[in-house]
Amino acid sequence: MKSGIRDQAEGRLHAMKGKVKEVAGRLTDNPRLMADGRAETIAGKLQTKIGQIKLVMGR
Repeated sequence: MKSGIRDQAEGRLHAMKGKVKEVAGRLTDNPRLMADGRAETIAGKLQTKIGQIKLVMGR
């Protein structure tokens, strides 16, 4: 599997996990869990973008 496709898949997975953590943090009124979820969501979106760039650049 190309690394760009792998990065996109892993990025989407991290973004989804982060969103779940963020919602769980809101429901339990846990600001640390919310912050961790936001950070993981952002990191996942960034990794997805990196994968897209790799595919465009042909890596």
